[in-house]
Amino acid sequence: MAQAPQRTPAADSTGAIKQSLSLAERGKCKEALQLLKKTPPAGSKELRLKAGVATVSCAVNREQTEAAVEAIQMLNREFPHDPQVLYVTTHVYSDLSTQASLELARTAPDSYQAHEMNAEALELQGKWDAAAREYEWIIKQFPSVPGIHYRMARLYLSKPDADASAGEKAKKELQMELELDSRNPGAEYLLGELARQAAQWNESIDHLSRATKLDPSFADAYLRLGMSCISAGKFPDAIPSLETYVKMQPTNPAGHYHLGLAYSRVGRSDDAKREAALQKATAEKVEQEKLGKPPAPSSP
Repeated sequence: MAQAPQRTPAADSTGAIKQSLSLAERGKCKEALQLLKKTPPAGSKELRLKAGVATVSCAVNREQTEAAVEAIQMLNREFPHDPQVLYVTTHVYSDLSTQASLELARTAPDSYQAHEMNAEALELQGKWDAAAREYEWIIKQFPSVPGIHYRMARLYLSKPDADASAGEKAKKELQMELELDSRNPGAEYLLGELARQAAQWNESIDHLSRATKLDPSFADAYLRLGMSCISAGKFPDAIPSLETYVKMQPTNPAGHYHLGLAYSRVGRSDDAKREAALQKATAEKVEQEKLGKPPAPSSP
């Protein structure tokens, strides 16, 4: 009597994955997840993609955050540019964020984190005064928490109807922030910007220099530092920070403009001409993109 052909492990895995997908489609996420967790990845690329997406969907449905995140990481590792994976990733992280925020509000409504989250939401809605009251509550109840004075400062500077004292209020908040956290590059940057706008060049340079040292990836700090050095007449000092900026943001015409200006003031005319050409080319490209036109072909 002939023996029936034995199924291979790969065939068993493929069958189990198909069964789990069927369970997921019928809303039986608990059973589908149990099967998917026990089944090694197998089958075609399309099947593995479907299994990953089903795992994410069911894990979110069952509020199994760890399983959802693991599946998202796997999908982005194996299918990094797949539109479905990118779509699912966006929505899952949004859903997980919503779940976490609701859990925070439910379990710890009087924590500073809950009030900070509420303040951020109010800012997004443009409810500046209500957001300020939340930040003020945190400062009063939890005076040593870092980051809150910085957020208050940003709020003062962001309000569309800010009064004439907004800058001074923000400056005081930023100084208090640095007393709590001396390594806050954002606070140093804003203090540098406030000083630059007040034509206090040396003070601006000091703060912006510290911002770039605290966060070497802080592109805007390098640009503003270079601009302040130029305004102070310190052209050689402007060049290193502006060179760093154009390497980080080569498509921004502002960087090329200010670097070209600094080069011209120290007698580096060839470098200045090169940056002037780059400034013109990048400015034209930005304008074309605004108008929705394709970029002009480059010269051979």
